[in-house]
Amino acid sequence: MIHIDARGMRCPWPAIRLAKALRDGARVVEIEADDPRAGGELANAAAAVGARLAVVSEGRFRAER
Repeated sequence: MIHIDARGMRCPWPAIRLAKALRDGARVVEIEADDPRAGGELANAAAAVGARLAVVSEGRFRAER
């Protein structure tokens, strides 16, 4: 599992970091993001590569293939 701490980053940076990790072959990525738009951006990034995105807790997401 890869962990990405994207707290303090504004969108689209959290989604870009997630997309890169998934493109590089990560199967499970947990990402922390505090931008209010992050949830939607991360969901779109995950869907673009066929991954599922789940909310683990507020500001913490998990993408899995």
